Amino acid sequence: MDNKTKVKIENVVFRAGMNYLHKNGFYWIPSIPRLVKATGACENIDTLFEVSVNNCKLWFGKDNESRHKAYLSQTGQLYLESLVPELGKVFCVGSSFRAEPVIDDRHLIEFQMVEIEFDGGFDELLTYIEGFVYYIVGALYDEGMLQSNIVSCPYVFPKTTYDGAIDTLQNMGEIIEWGDDINSSQEAKLVEYYGNIPIFITRFPDPSWDHGKPIKVEKFFNMLPDPDNPGRVLSADLILPNAGEAVGAASRVHEYKILKDRLINSRMFKRLVEKGGSIDDFGWYLNTIKERGSVPHSGCGFGMTRILKWLIGCDNIADAVVFPSNRGTII
Repeated sequence: MDNKTKVKIENVVFRAGMNYLHKNGFYWIPSIPRLVKATGACENIDTLFEVSVNNCKLWFGKDNESRHKAYLSQTGQLYLESLVPELGKVFCVGSSFRAEPVIDDRHLIEFQMVEIEFDGGFDELLTYIEGFVYYIVGALYDEGMLQSNIVSCPYVFPKTTYDGAIDTLQNMGEIIEWGDDINSSQEAKLVEYYGNIPIFITRFPDPSWDHGKPIKVEKFFNMLPDPDNPGRVLSADLILPNAGEAVGAASRVHEYKILKDRLINSRMFKRLVEKGGSIDDFGWYLNTIKERGSVPHSGCGFGMTRILKWLIGCDNIADAVVFPSNRGTII
């Protein structure tokens, strides 16, 4: 596909997505930080890009005693969360930077994210995700730009729990155990099983629960435990045909003590400490929750480049955007 067509599709996709959010009462927050402490990280601290000035990684801080590291942001989630009690529904748009060591057809080191947070529950969250994707597909159809690979996009997507997905894969003959991460080829088999349309995998294992064995699947520390399913969290991944996981979503823990305990006991925090970080990296966020309180809320991040990969129908994610960057090709 030529660059002109890619840009046109990308324009329709982002405009439609933002229009959908505006119509549903979300406030756009354009000033989300992109130079951050560890509060701008996803679950894997190891993929953060450290920022240095004149080869000095401890450049940030008011004085020598307060010097600290900074990183390129991977997510605006915690910044959005801090605004939910005042604004109710918020979203941001921007780059997510991941130090992905592999060069493959699914990963870039910079890609665009649309993220939302709102004062609502898990079922409402899944409905917003479905609506966002369906609205985009409809906009491309109206513009005569929907590609032939999009055979169908229902208004409501099929849903399976993580436990159910493991059972289905095992019945297919896949070598996978409960607690394992579901890899990209297995995601593709699940999508095919459900008819090559977008599907949700929900209720992943709670990383703070004693499962009797280590679990490999790892989710963000503040996902809300499912009150009806002990050892599971109210989380979901949206899996797209030909693109894999494109959205990570969850209801959030909003109580200060529980939130802090889950952070301190997370694998994410342990890796941060090994890199010289501390609880101070999350100081402003925890202090905000402690001093101002929070409300029950939910949110997600739309990996827009994965969504574009699905919509365009390309095999390599680098072909979904005009200026792709990975470890081997940076402009």
